[in-house]
Amino acid sequence: MPFGSGRSSHEDATAAGSAAARAALAGLDGATADLVIVYASIRYDLAALLAGVRAVTGETPLVGATTSGQFIEGEFIPPGPAVSVMILGGGRYRFGTAVVGGISSDTTAAGRDLARRARDAAGSEPTPYGALLLLADGMAGDMQGLLNGLYRVTGAQVPVVGGAAGDDRTFAGSSVFHGGDVVANGAVAVWIGSEQPLRVVSGHGWQPQGLPMLVTRVEGQVVHEIDGRPAAEVYHEGLVDEAESPVPVGARSDWRTAHSFGLIEPDGTQVVRGALLDEQGAVRTFTPLPEYCAVQIVSADQQDLLDVIENVVEDALSDIDDPAVMLTFSCIARLDLLRDREGEEAARLHKAAGSVATFGFYTYGEFARSVGVSGYHNATLTALAL
Repeated sequence: MPFGSGRSSHEDATAAGSAAARAALAGLDGATADLVIVYASIRYDLAALLAGVRAVTGETPLVGATTSGQFIEGEFIPPGPAVSVMILGGGRYRFGTAVVGGISSDTTAAGRDLARRARDAAGSEPTPYGALLLLADGMAGDMQGLLNGLYRVTGAQVPVVGGAAGDDRTFAGSSVFHGGDVVANGAVAVWIGSEQPLRVVSGHGWQPQGLPMLVTRVEGQVVHEIDGRPAAEVYHEGLVDEAESPVPVGARSDWRTAHSFGLIEPDGTQVVRGALLDEQGAVRTFTPLPEYCAVQIVSADQQDLLDVIENVVEDALSDIDDPAVMLTFSCIARLDLLRDREGEEAARLHKAAGSVATFGFYTYGEFARSVGVSGYHNATLTALAL
């Protein structure tokens, strides 16, 4: 599959967009462009940036998101002014793109609508296999609810991968892109029709602390009770080291990134859900935990996080013929924990992938659902190879 990628940190938004797009287009070596993916910092005039990209790529379908850092071909790009562009071409896959707005009012309904629109945009003639690439405003409500809506349309046969948009850790607002539009409180999707099965994978490296527990009272994102006891009391007991490392510049001071919840799936695997203690001392999660779900306190160090990379890459590249690119999504929480080793993740991804190009961004939550019950993650690495 022909592809190209490019990046720019030019101060001018339009110039940055056009420079990254020209570099990406050159990689296609004359092949037809089928899909443009754009990841960009919120520090740009985003409408002008997309105009710069589309001045090069024309009417080729475009999707993307704002970020909290990016990585491209082994290069780590920290939060700040930067744009990365990947262009896929050659006709190996059939792409259908769609966008919905106002998702926070009913994320499940938005997910259903988005999946139907993307599927319809991919054409009336179905392909044997497929996958869904999902990018969503990371601060627009229940991301698991959005996935639940998608699932009602895709069923178990179509895996989902992607990330929640970031905003350079400012928590001022994130956006997604569709065509030349910048959409807050929205989500975009790409239906990827394929002649061969597509594999969505994830890995996190978090280790459980203590025995499984039952969430016995929860209200939205606030966990009130675990095992019938105050959740904050139980959470504090699970902390391995009360004196954690200093908070990275720009990171949330109320988020104890080194400790999270591991939501236990029916097959025994764990989905990481980030947690924080709010100003009132209550335990909050970034997306609601189901009432009466089983959880464990989980923790991770830098080596734990990095050591999952090779397994994720190997799983993503297995059982796919001649992969060309690997779309990858990592979490700002992983970046916070890696600190002085922040560039190692991108470098190890690139090395493990060999001749396969790597392209991704740092998110406010990752999507990876194949056949599991859940599919929204925190502090996790997710990937899809094409």
